[in-house]
Amino acid sequence: MAQNAPPDDATPLRTVPLDQWHRRHGARMVPFAGYAMPVQYDMTGDLAARCRGGVLAEHLHTRAHAGLFDVSHMGQAILAGTDVVTALERLVPGDIAGLKPNRQRYTLLTNEAGGIIDDLMVARLDEDRLFLVVNASRKDVDFSHIAANLPDHLTLTAQQDRALLALQGPEAVAVMARLSPDAAALPFMGIAAVSLGGIDCLVSRSGYTGEDGFEISVPAEQAEALADKLIAYPEVVPIGLGARDSLRLEAGLCLYGNDIDELTSPIEAGLTWVVGKRRKLDWDFPGGLLMRDQLDNGVTRRRVGIRPDGRAPARALTTIVADDGTAAGTITSGGFGPSVNGPIAMGYVRRDLAADGTRLNLIVRGKTIPATVVPMPFTPHRYTR
Repeated sequence: MAQNAPPDDATPLRTVPLDQWHRRHGARMVPFAGYAMPVQYDMTGDLAARCRGGVLAEHLHTRAHAGLFDVSHMGQAILAGTDVVTALERLVPGDIAGLKPNRQRYTLLTNEAGGIIDDLMVARLDEDRLFLVVNASRKDVDFSHIAANLPDHLTLTAQQDRALLALQGPEAVAVMARLSPDAAALPFMGIAAVSLGGIDCLVSRSGYTGEDGFEISVPAEQAEALADKLIAYPEVVPIGLGARDSLRLEAGLCLYGNDIDELTSPIEAGLTWVVGKRRKLDWDFPGGLLMRDQLDNGVTRRRVGIRPDGRAPARALTTIVADDGTAAGTITSGGFGPSVNGPIAMGYVRRDLAADGTRLNLIVRGKTIPATVVPMPFTPHRYTR
């Protein structure tokens, strides 16, 4: 999910299939990646009794129970044809050939300079079909880039007639089990076509909160019916993008456009693990040799977790300085972590300042706030294993 500035006032916002559903349930809609999206809900009736509303309450509800997120603005596509895996591996550092059917993997589209065009999920549906999910603000760039680099016999088909929902939290599996035992039995990063209450869906066990959960690709015309089925369960309430952002920050997960971009390498970002073991034999993907050099000789900066002292959060673009007053880096994501009950941030600092326990200073609204480099995630991941 990439964060970017609201579109020009003259550009109409696109809407997701659940747009009117969100508004009926008290959503406050904001511009995001060119779409009108719910940032939080003013819940009424039974939903209000489960969660009083607001970003803090929605965040904590997801950590304790289950939250329903609409991420239909993201790009979904099917990449199909003979030797489709070989073609995609020319563009990403992940071991796509090692994916068995009904499994998916997080990977990156990289450029020749070793920068990150986007991060995405790739699922292997069968021998000749891959399912891709990319960031909303990058989907036109991504799909154009992939299509331009495909052999003629392969096809990339955007799934524009589908919505995408995410059910996240420790009670998500219990909810899913009532709709589909097969979906509830999926392993982490498993994916399968299943029926959820009579609605045919493509369900993966994955998410962007650090919690156990599921992402559900559903035909757009049936998205409202599925959302209604899900929030009918007492564990579930709708959750907006505000809580989605604080949840992913606590989980130490990157946000495209903030923490990673085309000028950032996977090595700097701490995403070296994305490069498959087999891919390190040849480094035969865009930017591969540069990344190998960075691993061998080091990088000048690294992404780290940061805990500001006190209660004031440090937001993106906050300047970081060392104790000796020299420039140290920049915060890329920051805010208040409801689960840790304090401010948290991540950002890039000089290599000599990247060790856990290093003391830093943050310049927030002209004031200097001491801070410490800490391990991530800030809240332990609770993915099923």
